[in-house]
Amino acid sequence: MMKINKIREMSSPELEKELGELKTELFKLKFSLATNGLDNPMKIKEVKRDIAKINTVLTERKIADSKKA
Repeated sequence: MMKINKIREMSSPELEKELGELKTELFKLKFSLATNGLDNPMKIKEVKRDIAKINTVLTERKIADSKKA
């Protein structure tokens, strides 16, 4: 689980990369859940929350940039 402060410290390109990795991880988790079950189904919830946090920070930055322009 990523902390929001850690996410805010990352640059936008780093966040985009992390977002891609988390989406891939989420796909793999869902796939393994459907095929043979997971040891920890709560991991899916954690990954979804991390994706949402990153999307929130990216949206905040886009809004801030548009206000500056």
